[in-house]
Amino acid sequence: MSSATTSTTSAAPQRAMLTDPGYQAFVILRIGFTVAPILFGLDKFTNLLVDWPTYLAPWIDDIVPGSAQTAMYAVGAIEIVAGLAVALAPRFGGWLVAGWLAGIIVNLLTIPGHYDVALRDFGLLLGAVALARLAQRYHAKRPR
Repeated sequence: MSSATTSTTSAAPQRAMLTDPGYQAFVILRIGFTVAPILFGLDKFTNLLVDWPTYLAPWIDDIVPGSAQTAMYAVGAIEIVAGLAVALAPRFGGWLVAGWLAGIIVNLLTIPGHYDVALRDFGLLLGAVALARLAQRYHAKRPR
């Protein structure tokens, strides 16, 4: 009979955590910032969604070795690693994605006609920062 009380007692904090809007926001952002970088990173190798090399500023293309597509392979690999970092260590991964997005924004602001995408990525950067801050609070307390 004491085991029923123990399981009920341990289940209550888990239920409370799962109904906490802040924790729900953390989980949503963690899933989003895991899946999106991995999918976009993989697409850098196939160019199914968009012709990614056109999003590389000419001045960056001039300083990186190889072609713009070769640079996109490196970008894709970094994005996959960033998504995995969010999945495994969101307190670190959130900041990694935010920093990566800051670099993307700088790149996009130097290409005329890509300002709308830079603004969108700024919104994503804010989401990545929110993820990192929420991870600081919730990651250690997640329900098991």
